[in-house]
Amino acid sequence: MAEVNIYQRYYEAAFECNGTQRRGASVLLISDSESGHIKYTAAVAFIPHEDEEDFRVPYDAYFSRIVYEADGRRSKKKEETLLDSLIQTIDELIEGTGGSVFWDKPLTQEKLG
Repeated sequence: MAEVNIYQRYYEAAFECNGTQRRGASVLLISDSESGHIKYTAAVAFIPHEDEEDFRVPYDAYFSRIVYEADGRRSKKKEETLLDSLIQTIDELIEGTGGSVFWDKPLTQEKLG
């Protein structure tokens, strides 16, 4: 099994979970391939981000959704399509949770894998 973060970037965010205010979010697109099968998952983890150096990720405020799964292998074209819709996917995923990701306020550069 080969799990790869296709995309990761931290953004300012707002969410309260287990009595802790979360001020950041780690947004990911994850690829998982094994034996001719591919799965892509969109995920967001809300993090405390108490200062500019705080990027610890507690997984009690983690939301994910499988956005594609089929026989085959990684595809740059499929990944581009999934990346193009990642903001919409994450917004739909957290709808109704009270959480918000501030897409126009990134905290880091994006990492592409």
